[in-house]
Amino acid sequence: MSTIGRIFAIIYLTGAVFLAVYGLNALILTVLYLRHRRKTIPCPSLTGYPQVTVQLPIYNELHVVERLIDAVAALDYPRDRLQIQVLDDSTDETTRVAQARVLYHRRRGVDIELIHREQRVGFKAGALREGLAQARGELIVIFDADFVPPCDFLQRTVPYFLAHPRLGMVQTRWGHLNAEHSLLTRAQAIALDGHFVVEQTARNRSGLFMNFNGTAGVWRRECIIAAGGWSADTLSEDLDLSYRAQLAGWEFLYLPEVAAPAEIPPQIEAFKRQQFRWAKGSLQVLRKLWRPLLQARQPWPIRFQGLLHISSYLAHPLMLVLLLCIPVLMLTHQSLYWPLTYLSLASLGPPLLYTVAQRALYRDWPRRMLAFPLLALLGTGVAWNNTKAIIEALLRRESAFQRTPKFRVEGRTARWQESRYWLPAGRQVIGEVLWALYALVAAGVALRQGNLYTLPFLGLYIGGFGYVALGSLWQSREQRRGRRRGRRGLARSQARLSSWLRPLLGQKPSPVSPHETSRKI
Repeated sequence: MSTIGRIFAIIYLTGAVFLAVYGLNALILTVLYLRHRRKTIPCPSLTGYPQVTVQLPIYNELHVVERLIDAVAALDYPRDRLQIQVLDDSTDETTRVAQARVLYHRRRGVDIELIHREQRVGFKAGALREGLAQARGELIVIFDADFVPPCDFLQRTVPYFLAHPRLGMVQTRWGHLNAEHSLLTRAQAIALDGHFVVEQTARNRSGLFMNFNGTAGVWRRECIIAAGGWSADTLSEDLDLSYRAQLAGWEFLYLPEVAAPAEIPPQIEAFKRQQFRWAKGSLQVLRKLWRPLLQARQPWPIRFQGLLHISSYLAHPLMLVLLLCIPVLMLTHQSLYWPLTYLSLASLGPPLLYTVAQRALYRDWPRRMLAFPLLALLGTGVAWNNTKAIIEALLRRESAFQRTPKFRVEGRTARWQESRYWLPAGRQVIGEVLWALYALVAAGVALRQGNLYTLPFLGLYIGGFGYVALGSLWQSREQRRGRRRGRRGLARSQARLSSWLRPLLGQKPSPVSPHETSRKI
């Protein structure tokens, strides 16, 4: 055995073991879910109406902001106990559309205001922090721009806070407005359902750490303040505050039976941007809180589960490590049978988790699971994108909070290619193509040496990186063509928008003074 072969064998085996830990953890969470799935917490009777503030952080959300404001204004709750804040950091005409809708609902007696920041300091965390300083509510509800909360949302969440004084946060399940739009959205829906049905339920019902998902949740104001408030030193302010609050002794509750539907990104580049932010943010939280988590007064299995939770995106660089090692090990005639067998057993965890989630939610779950192979390719194909995010987090490289664009895609035929928010293919496509070619070369080595058992493993890399890279390039091409077709239609739409806004506003709204950091409308 050569020295190089021995080194790569150790690296490969170490990576396979750590990757298997995450796969086995998916099996453990599935078992915990099956054990506790019938454990429900009945909604207490609503004995009073505490003051509630609903915060809507938005940034350039022209397509969905009107829908969001209308849905929140329709919440079933006494108007004298409900305050709505539109926390607007927009730099386009989203502000004008939001102004018009805020004025419309204020004339109808809704307590709603628009707080516009000229400088986007702290990004979403900064907006939430500034809104909290002006909020009157004992309870703080947060919805992102692409959500459409049901009118009984508060009736089904607020009573739990009255019955449990140490309850700091209630998270609800994300539903989907456009799961059937395309194969891409169907694959993402499977992943989201797996998290919200199995993982969140298993963690909460088993007494493990869980997280606020950034939206569709309710916080006790006292909990936010006691845990240190919103912090902008990570891109995952929701995960950060979640762990700080639980480490401070606050209780969390997850309600899978309450669903708030939202839009799934229909564009691969938008999905990659979202994944990049989540991956980098979670590693920033891990770097920030690993020591307090290890020192927490919790049994070691709970602390270990917490570490697995906030470090889960490390699975992607581990996948690249395995791919890097395979050709070298084959060329140095190292045996891969045992590590691949071990890894394949652990890899049963995610498919089982997703299948259980689909079966729990839908009668036609076998049809929905037909999109799972695409999810497998998608999860592999973003490994390079997420690895770059993790490297940036470990190197403490700062970056802006890049929003995931929303297009108001609600049906199968809805089009989004003409939107100004579309994202062109990024430079990471070059890396994805190179990784696909590397896996293809490795497959050629495997064929030449008769290592056929590695081909399914390598095929997943080839297909995953190839799908993500070529899909990004193809969608960019279609978007450019769509924008050329839509220029005339866009001019007509802008003229109609101006004529619609003018009577609602009375006059063209004046721009925000550069000397103001915020203002109320």
